[in-house]
Amino acid sequence: MTNRNLYTALLILGIILVSFNLRPAITSVGPVIGLVREDLNLANWSAGLLTTLPLVAFAFTSPVTPRISAKLSSERTMLLGMFFIFIGVAVRLIPNTFLLFAGTLLAGVGIAVCNVLLPGVVKEKFPDKVAFMTGVYVTSMGVFASVASGVSIPIASGLGWGWTNALAIWAIPALLAMILWIYLIQKEKNTSKEEAYIALEASNVWKSPLAWKIAAFMGLQSFLFYCTVAWLPEMLHASGVTIATAGWMTSAALFIGLPASFLVPVIAEKFENQRNVVLILGCIALLGYSSLWLGNSLPVLILSIICIGITLSGSFALALAFLGMRTRSARQAAALSGMAQAFGYALAAVGPMLIGLLFDISGSWTAPIITLILVSLGVIGFGMEAGKNKFVEES
Repeated sequence: MTNRNLYTALLILGIILVSFNLRPAITSVGPVIGLVREDLNLANWSAGLLTTLPLVAFAFTSPVTPRISAKLSSERTMLLGMFFIFIGVAVRLIPNTFLLFAGTLLAGVGIAVCNVLLPGVVKEKFPDKVAFMTGVYVTSMGVFASVASGVSIPIASGLGWGWTNALAIWAIPALLAMILWIYLIQKEKNTSKEEAYIALEASNVWKSPLAWKIAAFMGLQSFLFYCTVAWLPEMLHASGVTIATAGWMTSAALFIGLPASFLVPVIAEKFENQRNVVLILGCIALLGYSSLWLGNSLPVLILSIICIGITLSGSFALALAFLGMRTRSARQAAALSGMAQAFGYALAAVGPMLIGLLFDISGSWTAPIITLILVSLGVIGFGMEAGKNKFVEES
């Protein structure tokens, strides 16, 4: 294997390792949120803030990440992001309210950095395989997201390690990713400055109507995702299943969505536009959340889990694929990624706390689930616009 091939193979592995760390800091919280709430005496809305804080970090960090990367290089910026994730997750080992929230916020900053960089890395390093590589890293992301959700209760209660260990254990994959990216930085000198995938010149994506539609699509599907991972265990528990089973059912939803996270962008790229793909995913979402609302039996809840898993993973993968499919260059993809994720996650940030507040006010999950159904309709509307066969500079 030549040095170039070795570097490419390690770069792919590095991308996969980074993707492993982009969800556990968040998805590990949902199943143990009841334990955290009781131990630290938190209200439902403030417990929901644990999922909202990373999204706030995404919104503020995403626009500045391309500029930081242009100055430091993509590899160094990726390493910096992984360092923030590592420290942020590790401090949650200490059962302290301030450190819990501060660590969650810091981890969110690190996740935001890596979230913004990955689409540009893929666009630059694999220009002919954007959809395929997007599917690879989104699927990898989904694997660890579902594992983190599923093992949180067994670690916290089954092994008796408590919720602090269940949350802090996810610093280990962050450490592994850091080690590999330190090596990749040593190889960075073999890459010329002209090959950097983010350029310093300004981009006009903030003025593009299509870019805003992509941002809205990303924001609304992220709203669904983060609300679901934060509160689905509690919703299922209220429907009669044990909290441990609810955690595994949430994990199963994310596992079920793994094929969709890989196949949706690959299939979508084969069509002239992606409007029909959006419509199909949206209808599956409506069926899933409607079943969760009306379900009073295990078969209906299982149907809900299947549909929710498919739509969450498929829509997220499609949103990321749009970042490459609707741009002509890597630097434009990076600019669109920063813009779309900044606005999109600002919109998504209100989700988990809003759902918790609606439950606190109403005392039932009816209003929160109806809210998710209405948001699903918004995903369809903006997704149909984002799915048109256009580029951001043409809109």
